[in-house]
Amino acid sequence: MISKKKHDDIVQMREGISRQNLVNGDHTHLVKFFVEKRATMPTHSHKEEQTGYLIKGRIIMTIDGVDHELGAGDSWSIKGHIPHSVSVIEDSVILDVFSPVRTEFL
Repeated sequence: MISKKKHDDIVQMREGISRQNLVNGDHTHLVKFFVEKRATMPTHSHKEEQTGYLIKGRIIMTIDGVDHELGAGDSWSIKGHIPHSVSVIEDSVILDVFSPVRTEFL
């Protein structure tokens, strides 16, 4: 599957956090997140494994109760059903791959 660059498909999830579905296959799903300084994603978990890369900015990601301060170029992998949250230190852009596909994002 090929997905051409679009700008009209960005969805605001909550105050200061938006996402853009880039492409998905049968088993993986690539999503770009735009997060604003001081925004938070509360603790949550989901069945999908989540592997991410911080393109720009700084965030604090809490995974299973442990805080990790991350900067541009850092990456992570979170197994399914593990609680995690994000606090945004400065405007940031994140790429996440989910497996299986996060169908609620489609």
